[in-house]
Amino acid sequence: MIRRSVRKVFRNVYWRRPAAVAEPTIFVPNHHGWHDGYVMYLALAQLGLVGFHDWIQEYDAFPLFGKIGGMPFPADDPGRRAATIKTTIRLMRDEKRSLLLFAEGVLHRPPELMPFGKSLELLAKTVPNAQVVPVGIRYEHSLHERPEAYLWFADPVEAGPEIGRRTRLAVGKTLDRIAVSLATDPSVFEVLHAGTKDVNERMDMRNFARREKSRD
Repeated sequence: MIRRSVRKVFRNVYWRRPAAVAEPTIFVPNHHGWHDGYVMYLALAQLGLVGFHDWIQEYDAFPLFGKIGGMPFPADDPGRRAATIKTTIRLMRDEKRSLLLFAEGVLHRPPELMPFGKSLELLAKTVPNAQVVPVGIRYEHSLHERPEAYLWFADPVEAGPEIGRRTRLAVGKTLDRIAVSLATDPSVFEVLHAGTKDVNERMDMRNFARREKSRD
């Protein structure tokens, strides 16, 4: 369902693949787009991780996401959130499972970053061997019929005090790197997941196929 939805909505999803990932890892992206969880799932599924989880506020409306690592994190139920955090810590410690954490807590419009919650600080303290990797997600919708998504996995944040604040700064810098790279050297990105070409591109492909067939 995720792959089909992304293929339908986007022209392409691109990424800058991380050089190496030690497990467990806490991946911390910005949360500027409705499809953030989808494109991050596609990226993390390519990294060969032991497994990864994602806290979902509206989990009860999408219980099937539990089959691919989704965990309940309802805003109005502190008990369930606490249980999810406890389970996450156990899985990270015992099974080296990673976590996709939208530390801003809510989906919101770009370009600003909202303050990060306390969960990142708690996880970094209770699972000290977990590395924290900032991720920038940027959507572009101008040159093509459908938007394009760009993901950039930054270097891990050094462990230590104020890791939440420092990770937030790193996410902001990563978003700036995406913007600069798109303007100067977009070749640093590779296709993560192919989407649907523009109508003119699809017509050109059909016309090319017809010409090739007529030559035969």
